[in-house]
Amino acid sequence: MRKGNGKTESPNLDLEHELPAAEDGDETAPAANPTAIAGGVEIPETEKLRAERDALLERLARLQAEFDNARKRATREQQEFREFAAADVIKKFLPVLDSFELALKAPATGDSSDLRSGLELIYRQFQDALQKLGVQPIESVGKPFDPRVHEAIEMVDTTEAEDHQVLDELQRGYNFKGRLLRPAMVRVARNTSG
Repeated sequence: MRKGNGKTESPNLDLEHELPAAEDGDETAPAANPTAIAGGVEIPETEKLRAERDALLERLARLQAEFDNARKRATREQQEFREFAAADVIKKFLPVLDSFELALKAPATGDSSDLRSGLELIYRQFQDALQKLGVQPIESVGKPFDPRVHEAIEMVDTTEAEDHQVLDELQRGYNFKGRLLRPAMVRVARNTSG
């Protein structure tokens, strides 16, 4: 950058527009190659501008490399966080998997009540794991139809329920920390009386 009368000016590499051309016999016009004195040594102005331009380009290249490295580091950290979060979720479901394996290894008996009680235990473990993760089931049966959390699969004509009341749940819906994961698939009453 050149300084003139206390103001900083941007470097202009197009010197033809900056310097008036010298006319024949005009000794007061500036020379085609002006010089600046730095530390007692004369340096041509164009060399000074080129050095400044090169320094700025080098600085720009360094800053761009730093930005690229920061972007790559942020991407890598996001990926590591996702993997860590997934591993935490998987750990919560391992006890459920263990229970399934034990149930499959148990000798088959004619008593289906043991099988049923084992499945109920596994189901409760699964529900507990989901609850610890912040997953909540959507209550549907007997509630008014809500298009934000319910998906109507069928309208059922009836006189035994109020209009637009959920009669049956075909697939349970879930919320995750207040956000809808999956809507509940339901049958909805259409009251035909009056």
